[in-house]
Amino acid sequence: MRTIAIIDDDIHIGNMLEEVLTKEGYGVMRAYSGTEALLLLSQKTPDLILLDLMLPGLSGEEILPKIKSVPVIVVSAKIDVDHKINLLLDGAVDYVTKPFHTRELLARITVALRSATVNTSLLHYDGITLNTANFSVSADGKDVKLTRTEYAILKYLMMNGAQAVSKSQLLDRISVDTPDCTETSLKIHVSNLRKKLRDASGKDYIEAVWGIGFKLKNN
Repeated sequence: MRTIAIIDDDIHIGNMLEEVLTKEGYGVMRAYSGTEALLLLSQKTPDLILLDLMLPGLSGEEILPKIKSVPVIVVSAKIDVDHKINLLLDGAVDYVTKPFHTRELLARITVALRSATVNTSLLHYDGITLNTANFSVSADGKDVKLTRTEYAILKYLMMNGAQAVSKSQLLDRISVDTPDCTETSLKIHVSNLRKKLRDASGKDYIEAVWGIGFKLKNN
């Protein structure tokens, strides 16, 4: 399931967007201020962000440059052409003016996600780099040779940042690439992955979260 973050302090618009996106099969994250948005994004990385500009605390213009590797569609009532151009140059992939038609917004979301899937080949997390184009992994600049299952596990953990993921969720998401991985063998695969990353970097990147599953941690 693709997840979309709605960053907007207008509760009515946010609720409407959440309802529309949920019906379309998207997962939804919500933040109501720029500060809350940065905290939310530090915990979990969505597939796309819908960003309002006039937010309490940090404005949309202030947090846009801080968002890395996630497509951002600005959704704002501001209609100045030069302002739109500057936001696009600062990293936004699209700009939708309020009020908007939900069908048009959904189409723009589809296009942005499609482009992100094509163009994004590198994932980064605290010294780890994973290349989805050639399936290579490095930790602190040193190559790490992973099995297919270990690679799939690491990729999903990196896509969730420091957010803990359950064992069942992890098994479900990697089952397409590694149908042979079971709940019994998952712990062994994670243990081998942890050791390989530690041998390359001297850091312990993966930790078990009691009663939940696993997560990446900063070193």
